[in-house]
Amino acid sequence: MSVVIVGGNECMTRHYINLCGEYNCKAKVYSKMTSSLKNIGSPDLLVLFTNTVSHKMVRCALSEINTQNTKIARSHSSSMASLKSILEEHTA
Repeated sequence: MSVVIVGGNECMTRHYINLCGEYNCKAKVYSKMTSSLKNIGSPDLLVLFTNTVSHKMVRCALSEINTQNTKIARSHSSSMASLKSILEEHTA
């Protein structure tokens, strides 16, 4: 399963990737707005940490998703516990 995480804390990027690996998911993390956000592709799950991301970045991420099969999970908190609960819900 492929996961794209938009937002979150920049210093937690490695922790987000490691946690996704525990759930057999391949993860990409975009913690700040870059031009590489344009090539998100078609992930199975898009996680939006809404507290730490701008409205422009959310709109950009949502417009770049290529398929309708992508599940979108929004979380106000960008903690490991919230990511863990999202992964448990969508990978079960």
